Amino acid sequence: MKKLFAVFGLGRFGSTLVKEFYDMGIEVLAVDTDEARVSEYINYATHAVYVSSIDETVLRNLGVGNVDHAFVSFGNDMQTSILTSLLLKEMGVRKVWAKAQNEYHSKVLEKIGVDRVIHPERDVAKRIAHHITSDKMIDFIELSKEYSIVEIVATNKVDHYSLEELNVRAEYGCNIVGIQRHGRFVVAPAAEEIIYKDDVLIVMGHNQDIIRFEKEGV
Repeated sequence: MKKLFAVFGLGRFGSTLVKEFYDMGIEVLAVDTDEARVSEYINYATHAVYVSSIDETVLRNLGVGNVDHAFVSFGNDMQTSILTSLLLKEMGVRKVWAKAQNEYHSKVLEKIGVDRVIHPERDVAKRIAHHITSDKMIDFIELSKEYSIVEIVATNKVDHYSLEELNVRAEYGCNIVGIQRHGRFVVAPAAEEIIYKDDVLIVMGHNQDIIRFEKEGV
């Protein structure tokens, strides 16, 4: 069964989400309190709706009860962001992710039960910082304050070693959950899988363990 996504707020972040969903062929409801923005993205959404304000009646009329995953991104309008997120959770939307403007906004969203708080600028900054300070780390995705998934390029140090021989989990406390090699992706590689120089290792674990593995193990 197809999932229905909803994006509330069509600023830079929200509009990018809508376009990505469109390119992926995913049904998306796009909502904004700015009529011009709604008109701009009407061709990218399954339904694009202008509302003058957000309240429970408006959300019910939009059919949010059918939405599987909602994203709330109302720019600098924290009040609308918080109210929309709260109502969506109270109305039973299974997953509600919301973009936070600052730490205060983030704390309020967490208090009202948002499933995930998004910090686009902070997350991008962290990814850039990790990328430019390491020749081996090419991407970084924060799962929580303490855990992440990273892409690390294998060097000569681990060339022709099996995962069993490296024993990364025991030695460093993190896990190699995938390997990219010449356009092929190995998911949950077996212990006997051999690593070759220039393989891209998908590593998941505690941030400190990942950093230690990147510096010492690979």
